[in-house]
Amino acid sequence: MNKMKVSEVIKGVYWLEIPEADLFILCGCPEDVTKHLMRLSLIVPTERDGVTFETGPNAILLSDVALQNGKFCNLAEFPVLQMLYNQGMIIPNHPNNSGIKPLLIGAKDQIDSQMEYIYRGNYGMVSEEEIIATGETPERAKMIMRMKLKFAFGKILSSDELLDHTVVGEETVEVRNGVFVARTRTNVFEFSYENEKVTIDLTIKRGRNDRSAYPLGFQSIPRDYFSVIHSGQGDGWDINRPCMASIVMYQGKIYLIDAGPNIAYSLTVLGISINEIEGIFHTHCHDDHFAGITSLIRTDKRIKYYATPLVRASVFKKLSALLSMDEDRISNFFEIIDLEFDTWNDIGGLEVRPFLSPHPVETSAFIFRVFWESRYLTYAHMADIVSLSVLENMITSDDDAPGISQEVFDSTKEQYLIEVDLKKIDIGGGMIHGEIEDFEDDQSGKIVLAHRSVPLTNKQKEIGSSAPFGVVDTLVPDDSGNLRRFAFAFLNMYFQNLDRHYLRTLLNNPIVEFSPGSIILRKGRTPENIYLIITGTVEKIRSDDNVYNIISAGGLIGEYTGIHGLPSKSAYRTINYARALRITAPAYKALIEKNNLSALINERAKNREILERSWLFGESVSPPVLNKIADVMTLRSYGKNKDLNDLSTDAIFIVGSGSLEQIQGHHVSATISQRNFFGEEQVLFGETNKFKYRTAEPCQIYEIPKEVINEVPIIMWKMLESYEFRNLEK
Repeated sequence: MNKMKVSEVIKGVYWLEIPEADLFILCGCPEDVTKHLMRLSLIVPTERDGVTFETGPNAILLSDVALQNGKFCNLAEFPVLQMLYNQGMIIPNHPNNSGIKPLLIGAKDQIDSQMEYIYRGNYGMVSEEEIIATGETPERAKMIMRMKLKFAFGKILSSDELLDHTVVGEETVEVRNGVFVARTRTNVFEFSYENEKVTIDLTIKRGRNDRSAYPLGFQSIPRDYFSVIHSGQGDGWDINRPCMASIVMYQGKIYLIDAGPNIAYSLTVLGISINEIEGIFHTHCHDDHFAGITSLIRTDKRIKYYATPLVRASVFKKLSALLSMDEDRISNFFEIIDLEFDTWNDIGGLEVRPFLSPHPVETSAFIFRVFWESRYLTYAHMADIVSLSVLENMITSDDDAPGISQEVFDSTKEQYLIEVDLKKIDIGGGMIHGEIEDFEDDQSGKIVLAHRSVPLTNKQKEIGSSAPFGVVDTLVPDDSGNLRRFAFAFLNMYFQNLDRHYLRTLLNNPIVEFSPGSIILRKGRTPENIYLIITGTVEKIRSDDNVYNIISAGGLIGEYTGIHGLPSKSAYRTINYARALRITAPAYKALIEKNNLSALINERAKNREILERSWLFGESVSPPVLNKIADVMTLRSYGKNKDLNDLSTDAIFIVGSGSLEQIQGHHVSATISQRNFFGEEQVLFGETNKFKYRTAEPCQIYEIPKEVINEVPIIMWKMLESYEFRNLEK
């Protein structure tokens, strides 16, 4: 009889159970992993001594690398919360509280990272000094810290007081109760118990790896003047819906409120490319509002990050812990725009007023407004609020005791109940979430209920509305033709020196919509039309040489082959609803020839093909940005066994053909083949003398200056991911 049982949860995540040793190990913990465990009935309700609670893991095996496929591999916050509270491991007098703590297993650096990340996830800022450093006054810092301590039952606990850990180094170590683990190579572990052994490989291959625990239907979203798209109504335990979130559309521009788990999947089914995101308004750092933040770094521009300095500091400290990266370096991936509490901050006509929402970590609620036809239209987004009864019980007249003043209570209640046109509220209940009863007399035009995993009660239905995924509340419709305005901007970026009347000629063509899964251009067909993608995303597929790219808004399909009357080497297929400007190939060719642009188009197409065939540039880099890179890349050719001593130390390099050896000291540390890249150590960290390079066979190498890729977050992110993985493999 097998004493060890392994089940695959999703790709790269496994469940290992050893009942005799009372060990149930979650191997790998990416975003929303608890929802996957629930779907597989690995977390289920149970009852003991009259108390109902959940089953689940009591240990977590961490990945050796923090990032794979651009996503966090180790997000233990919610699995740990499930163990502590849903299973009852920390609850006094609970039948499942045996004194054993949740256990983290893995490399020391990853355990240290997780302990600090969970600490920040529990508390955010942990002292008045940290709060004051964000620009808050000493008086307000004291108020925030008193409130925080009340939520924390009077004491900030270190992660060591909540969790145990087992460091897996070079030797075999005991986990618990006669179960041992050893690392056989990076991200591969061997567990043994008595005479049985199992191998767990946490490596995730590069490529598409959709991990959503819930299916979502495709939507075709209008690009309104001012509207709210309901992109999440659930909470961190809801296995059927995304976590509470919204998308604010203003003048056709897209702004996220929060970045929860699987946000890239949610955006895809809404027909929105990551590259279309203008900015994010961030409420707080809990994983159900935070875990998808890496998706916002996987873009070809710095997305605007809107938050108060207090919330931003809390978020970045947690992100810094996860990535073992200085906060200053994290700031480089975003365009930071600080908001001021209790003030209308003007963002190009979209005004937003954040106010402090009582919560265990620093949290903002947001009120948005747009002036239209003699009045303001308003939307309030109130994620992770607290019930007024809980808040009232926190009131104390002792200015030094944990709690809040009557003044803070009155101000918070007034903010919660402000009358707006549309309001989304957290009704999760319990000690740190809102209750519907508080809004029974709210005079707002429409109240949407969110942050809840169980069905609404009849009482709740009397007060608030539901909003299924993708429902749009339009506050101001678009009558200005946002899609054509976007198309003009893309064409102007693509042809920067072309006279405007030629751009208008191209623009005077029909805009067409494709449904998900439609083939726009078949492989082997000569294009009759050229398509400028305005919204949505398109796959470029060439299976014979394993080329797969994603083309986002701003991309031209069929340009080179349409001009030259050639059959397409690739198939182009929509991922979601996509809108495109359709231009006949003869008309496009005539305009190109009239303006002597053929040579530029041909050179760009050749260089872009090199970029698109590489993993570094072949995903989420829009064609306008690829063109910018293609325009400055230079080709170098070398014979066999040549030392590459003439390469710039301020560039990244793509191997177009052949292969070369990376040499560290007197040893070959890696072989770099066609389509791969090198030089990231010098671009990222200035390590110009760490490696030398020598060709193993004749090579063509493309050099791309550092300054042109420093502004493209996804490229810098991928280089960081590769740098860390290569260092671990050595």
